[in-house]
Amino acid sequence: MKYRSSKTMLFTLACVMLSACGSAQNNTAKKTALPALKDVFNNDFLIGTALNARQIEGKDPGAAALVPQQFNAATPENIMKAEVIHPAWDQYNFELADKLVAYGKKNNIQINAHTLIWHSQLPGFVRSMKDADSVKQYFTNHIKTLAGRYDGKVLSWDVVNEALNEDGTMRKSIFLDKLGNNFVVEAFRLAAEAAPHTELYYNDYNIEQPKKRAGTVTLVKKIQAAGVRIDGIGIQGHWHLGKIPFNDIEASINEFAALGVKVMFTELDIEVLPRDFSGADVNQRMENNATLNPYVKGLPDSVQQQLADDYGKLFALFLKYKDKIGRVTFWGVNDGQSWLNGWPVRGRTNYPLLFDRAFQPKPAFFRVVGLKKDQ
Repeated sequence: MKYRSSKTMLFTLACVMLSACGSAQNNTAKKTALPALKDVFNNDFLIGTALNARQIEGKDPGAAALVPQQFNAATPENIMKAEVIHPAWDQYNFELADKLVAYGKKNNIQINAHTLIWHSQLPGFVRSMKDADSVKQYFTNHIKTLAGRYDGKVLSWDVVNEALNEDGTMRKSIFLDKLGNNFVVEAFRLAAEAAPHTELYYNDYNIEQPKKRAGTVTLVKKIQAAGVRIDGIGIQGHWHLGKIPFNDIEASINEFAALGVKVMFTELDIEVLPRDFSGADVNQRMENNATLNPYVKGLPDSVQQQLADDYGKLFALFLKYKDKIGRVTFWGVNDGQSWLNGWPVRGRTNYPLLFDRAFQPKPAFFRVVGLKKDQ
């Protein structure tokens, strides 16, 4: 009996110790839990990410865990662009877009639909159109169908994407050529009629630069003068390490907000690799060579810290103007997903986001969330 009693006591003691150890581990886990961007900036602006088709369908386990934890807004990378969602004159493919809406509802994530009118990634039948009437009919049907279908189901639409040249003039496109200088106004008019419960934005890159900024201001004033609703301007934010134009960004926030619209940062990333031009024109390319892909084996600590410094300064600026900014969206969930691995040079290893290829937070992440602790 004594032996059995001692054994029982030892067993009980072991259980108590294991329980205490388990509790300690749980407490440690709670203490070291990763901060959530969406919570850190909850009272400031929405924090978004771009989702690809695999992530929308739940086929990327890392993203499936990280996205609902960290983000409260999402933009589809490609699945709502015309070539995917409207591949033929009388054919629409709503499957992935509907899944995105369901994903947002399930995870309490606001959806920014992207994009109704863009000169790039058009289906072949549109690119081959020769007469203005056909383009106008496509233009009208496309906007009404998509904006109407998702009205009240998405928070916002990028109604027109990248309609301006670097000097602020209208970009040459099939829409400008066939529909004239008022096609942007007409796009917003049609979208407003079809989607009265959806916010409507103009989205472009480099519009923090003075000439293109001035062109954007002129464009927005033209829309407003026509009595047409426009709710926001999206500054894409494709910038370069050590070269972020902070003064121009600040000026653009103030000038755009003065128009009475929201300001968004819609496609944020900071490129760490060399490039011989600025901007985000998907048609521009560079020839590949080893000097353009220097960090295949990993990012040096010095570059990692520069990235953290740049993101820290950028978010400090966003917080300064949080009353004018509605959303900050990163263009990708992690470094491996970033479009900058394949543009403007294919096959490069880029590191432009806050999470690495294993979905782990980088020093830049902790620099950004640490800003709130310092306030």
